[in-house]
Amino acid sequence: MKILVTGGAGFIGSWVADAFIAEGHEVLVLDNLSSGIIENLPQKAEFIQGDITDREVVDKVISGFKPDIVNHHAAQIDVRKSLENPMFDAGVNIIGSLNLLESCVSNSVGKFIFASTGGAIYGEPEDIPADESTPPMPISPYGTSKYAVEKYLQYYKHIHSLDYVALRYANVYGPRQNPHGEAGVIAIFCSRMLSSDDCLVFGDGKQTRDYVYAGDVARANVLALGASEGSYNIGTEIETSVNGLIDELKSASGEDFNVKYMDPRPGEVQSISLDVKLAGKVLGWTPETALSEGIKNTWLWFKENSAV
Repeated sequence: MKILVTGGAGFIGSWVADAFIAEGHEVLVLDNLSSGIIENLPQKAEFIQGDITDREVVDKVISGFKPDIVNHHAAQIDVRKSLENPMFDAGVNIIGSLNLLESCVSNSVGKFIFASTGGAIYGEPEDIPADESTPPMPISPYGTSKYAVEKYLQYYKHIHSLDYVALRYANVYGPRQNPHGEAGVIAIFCSRMLSSDDCLVFGDGKQTRDYVYAGDVARANVLALGASEGSYNIGTEIETSVNGLIDELKSASGEDFNVKYMDPRPGEVQSISLDVKLAGKVLGWTPETALSEGIKNTWLWFKENSAV
């Protein structure tokens, strides 16, 4: 198949593009390189530098490439930035997505795979792990914009018969993650460890997240190619605290490092993990990479690629 991957020079998108190419698909990457880097691009992928918020660029790319699938990873992904500038977040995440969806309809694209969020869409659910029946109650503009796009996907399916799959990611981590341009505490800690800076913890470190490895996420996208429409959690069902991550990093690196505790920040979820039974049933997907293994892989990659 011909697959357009938006954001394919970024952390998660490049893993997904690699996985599609490994399966024999033809991949075109559209990325504005605001946080992605050329070095992440698969050698066999075609590349166009452009922005999803530019409708003319989007139409030109989709009409020219004529993809069977659009896999949409380009996004504003930082919760804190969304709090500082909700308009910018909506411009990228909602309007950018609508540009793609409108162009998909105009050019008879068969399916739209959307990188959504499970870490932010449910807010502070009463029951953890949260499954897909948990009412979305995002507490940040970022989570709100991602949920809005899921509702638009339902509309485009109902009115225009555009098939879709929305993958609600937990906190994705792994090699290639950008500690400067993209959110991700594991990448940030690895970078700060290598530069001998304090690792900053906002709050008491007891807040929990569900951490899923990038390779497992890429495999979910491959399985989504043949999946029926719907939204699916992609996580591990395991809560890990920030303090727990610090212990894992110390074990993986064999190094001690300074931790500095700061005031908590608004808009961030305190506790979340994702029930992934539906993904197992429909996609045939389960997480395969243990946190200890994934963190070790991530640390080694940062150590090998550090400019320090």
